[in-house]
Amino acid sequence: MNISDQISGLSSLDTRSRTVLRQIVESYLSTGDPVGSRNLARALPMTLSPASIRNVMSDLEQLGLIYAPHTSAGRMPTQSGLRLFVDGLLEVGDLADDERRKIEAQIGGQGQSSVDHVLNEASELISGLSHCAGVVLTEKQSTALKHIEFVPLEPGKALAVLVGEDQNVENRVIDLPKGLPTSALIEAANYLNANILGMTMSQATKHLEKEMTVARAELDGLAQKVIEAGLAEWSGDLGDRKSLIVRGQSNLLKDLHATEDLDRIRLLFDDIESKSDLVQILDLADQADGVRIFIGSENKLFSLSGSSLIVAPFNDDTRKTVGVVGVIGPTRLNYARIIPMVDYTARLISKLLT
Repeated sequence: MNISDQISGLSSLDTRSRTVLRQIVESYLSTGDPVGSRNLARALPMTLSPASIRNVMSDLEQLGLIYAPHTSAGRMPTQSGLRLFVDGLLEVGDLADDERRKIEAQIGGQGQSSVDHVLNEASELISGLSHCAGVVLTEKQSTALKHIEFVPLEPGKALAVLVGEDQNVENRVIDLPKGLPTSALIEAANYLNANILGMTMSQATKHLEKEMTVARAELDGLAQKVIEAGLAEWSGDLGDRKSLIVRGQSNLLKDLHATEDLDRIRLLFDDIESKSDLVQILDLADQADGVRIFIGSENKLFSLSGSSLIVAPFNDDTRKTVGVVGVIGPTRLNYARIIPMVDYTARLISKLLT
């Protein structure tokens, strides 16, 4: 259901229909069970007979917003019904004061901790608060560079050693002209250490691409070739270099209602372990300002497992989106509570990265 369909769907519903749909969804989010007309009649804020409610439910079912899981059962929201509720009927409140303080104490109080440590803490925290799986997806090289060195290998190859301020070390093999003297490697390393330290890999790559014209006047021709080879390597795979942190997967095994629930969770675990499609979430979040919500098959990663994902982007000091933080869980998440939680956590991480 696209945005225009959602607006059209809402505008076509009268007050009674909206109220009944809201109650069906809220009951489902609370219990996971279908709800019948008699229980709805007792819970609705307006006086409607069970017969009137059944007529409204029939209309909602024809619109594809609710369905009956069994012939004699009550009704549950479809994915379209959930989306309509989240986009148009959900009342998102403020984050509870105790939850805000807990997030600030565990993430905001990290001081000079490494970025990796902060992100691990964020994933663990949001998992505990939401009782779902906490997820953080970010570019691997979001930490600042502390030292760069080139080590000669076999003819025509060198090892680029990248040391981050968090003490993580990464090695990459780069191709060079055969017969390149060690002095060219030393000169290139000296130039880089004087000009790009303190930058993230993404920032350093962009800076060097802009500054190479000036650098040619300062560097020996062979040292230029070393840096250009490094640029080619760093630029070539930077877009695919993502780090995924998932905490609290065991939370998803709680409160399962049926065998199909367990099968769904197994599929979700397989999706998370493969990681192959999860990186697309970072690109999707980069296109939005604020929280993004994916329900069921709206994201191809969850088309089989039928899960929901709530994520918000966080930015570096250049306001570039460098990652997302969020929650993965069943479609019957407590959206009103989790949305502000994810949003505040993302904002706090952005603040620490600037």
